[in-house]
Amino acid sequence: MPRLLRMAARTAVVAGTASAVSGRVQHRQANRWAGQEAQAAEPAPAAAAPEQRSAPPAEDRLQQLKQLGDLKAQGVLTEEEFATEKARILAG
Repeated sequence: MPRLLRMAARTAVVAGTASAVSGRVQHRQANRWAGQEAQAAEPAPAAAAPEQRSAPPAEDRLQQLKQLGDLKAQGVLTEEEFATEKARILAG
């Protein structure tokens, strides 16, 4: 009889351990799959393409330069500010 009890106890321990391990494995796999699904659902951030601005027409540039010259003549802009803005307008 003690041998039968030992065998039943051993079987219970093995079955319990197998059940616990199986549960942990399933839990880990479920978390891993959920993480993979979440990554697949989120679109990869696309590389932001720099905006291609078309150069303003020559008339617009000319108008901006005239306004800039007027501001300089009025004393609103310093020589450095005028040169910086003029370069920006001509480069744009």
